[in-house]
Amino acid sequence: MTRISAADAWLQRGFTLLELLLVLGILGMLATLAVPALRSLDAPSFNAQVRQATGLLNNARRMAVVQGQTTQVEFVISDGNAQLAEETDGTASQTGVTRRWHSDDLELWYANNTQSSQLVREPLLISFFPEGGSTGGELLFRQNQRIRIVAIDPFSGRVNFRDE
Repeated sequence: MTRISAADAWLQRGFTLLELLLVLGILGMLATLAVPALRSLDAPSFNAQVRQATGLLNNARRMAVVQGQTTQVEFVISDGNAQLAEETDGTASQTGVTRRWHSDDLELWYANNTQSSQLVREPLLISFFPEGGSTGGELLFRQNQRIRIVAIDPFSGRVNFRDE
């Protein structure tokens, strides 16, 4: 029979099965906490883009009333490969001032007061009139599972948003 002395036992280093299972369990719990946090990394970008669109709409409404001319916001969705020829933020057009909002990583759906929601593929113009009204409708912004709806009142031009 071979005896193992305390010095030999010190040289035989390693992990027991219990220690390995404990470490794997801890790593599994950390993974269940980390994966949802990593999925929501696009949330700040999504929120910022919706806030920017809402800000442009509110600004266009104010400018239409103050300047006494129709102001438009153009929504452009590209597939990521398309390049915009020029930004027209604040430039004069035939009907007034046009501001542009652009995104290449969001889906945009639009529903005016008479039709159901349709995916926006072409540039979409929302107009605000000097009397305070607008073309109105609802804009639905979508990125993965995140959805936010921006409603534009056709009579007052007020812009409100809500999560879906």
